Amino acid sequence: MGGVLGARHAPLRDQVRDEVRRRIVEGLAAPGERLIEQDLADEFGVSRIPVREALRMLETEGFVEAVPRRGVVVRGLTREDLQHLYDVREALEVLAFRLAAERSKPSDVAVLRDHLDRAGRAGEHEEISAANTAFHEAVVEMAGNPVLTSLLEPLTGRLRWLISNSHEHERQAQEHGALLDALADRDTERAAALALAHIRVSRAHALAAYDNRD
Repeated sequence: MGGVLGARHAPLRDQVRDEVRRRIVEGLAAPGERLIEQDLADEFGVSRIPVREALRMLETEGFVEAVPRRGVVVRGLTREDLQHLYDVREALEVLAFRLAAERSKPSDVAVLRDHLDRAGRAGEHEEISAANTAFHEAVVEMAGNPVLTSLLEPLTGRLRWLISNSHEHERQAQEHGALLDALADRDTERAAALALAHIRVSRAHALAAYDNRD
């Protein structure tokens, strides 16, 4: 892991955050598991400072929490957390799709189409989820609103988690394709309506999966 960290240009704290977040998202670090600064620093081959900063960032994103007498632990996601996340996602992502349609350029559409093509070619769930996540993040970039981007930034990790937990790839592909068409046509109302429907369907499936979990 230390070699991987050293090979990238992003700040060490960001690299540590991304790796710990990946483990949480993929279920490799379970809710309630302690995250010990020194152990992570030793594993990643860094000092405790970037690890401490990474854990603070993850706490802001809602992935970990500081528990008295236990230290930093992986935070579980409650049904209420899901509802709150989807409330925010519904408000901000619908706006992002509306703005993206308004400002859409052929080069932007080509980037989105590449993400969807990549999702269609991928065979593994993780690859499909990564491409679908990239599609949503590219739409936010297309929106061209730095305030919107800054509001979404602390939620980015959790939104990636929501997208990656959906295994309904065929439905996602169809809905993303319809969204892409609306963006290409610069149809703001259709893009906003489709985005709202897309997020509400995702919410329903996420809550059903939560209620039916073992």
